[in-house]
Amino acid sequence: MPDSIEQAKRALRADLRERRQTISAHAREIAEDGVKEQLDALVESLGARSISCFLSTTTEPGTHAFVAAAVARGIRVLLPITREDGLLDWAVATPDADIAEGLFGLPEPVGDVLGPIAVNDVDLLVIPAAAVDRRGMRLGWGRGYFDKTLGSMEKCPPVYAVIFDSEFVDDVPRDVHDQPVSGIVTPTRTVRIAASPA
Repeated sequence: MPDSIEQAKRALRADLRERRQTISAHAREIAEDGVKEQLDALVESLGARSISCFLSTTTEPGTHAFVAAAVARGIRVLLPITREDGLLDWAVATPDADIAEGLFGLPEPVGDVLGPIAVNDVDLLVIPAAAVDRRGMRLGWGRGYFDKTLGSMEKCPPVYAVIFDSEFVDDVPRDVHDQPVSGIVTPTRTVRIAASPA
């Protein structure tokens, strides 16, 4: 059974990755502006003063403008740094921070590194996803970093996945270790997903 779930995930990820490659540069700019607007409103509505976010790759809905603006407003933003052991370290975003290529070619901050538990005191987690379904199940890109992080947190704050509008789908393949999200942020809307009984 787990093999068929993994195969379904792989097929869906490949399809989503291919679709993301076809988005024009202009559409990406509009998407980044929309994501910034949606995330700004979400942070405001939650009264979040300390958050975690990720630095988007060139094919993801853009988060760089949001991170820069949040830092400028005095919000503490933790950015993830991938580790070989499957855990995430964190660095505090600063206005002039350098960005380097981390493991797997992901953009990551260069700076003082905080350990995995640093994320335990944020008010909001903003994470990447390939897709999210109507029940809040998130399909990641297959490395498990965020599932491990969410699964290990003592008291998890709201978790919102950033995706394109078309990636909010009816159903994604689910495995036992997969962690749900509280909601999604797309370039055009923010959707809070009610926790459903397991």
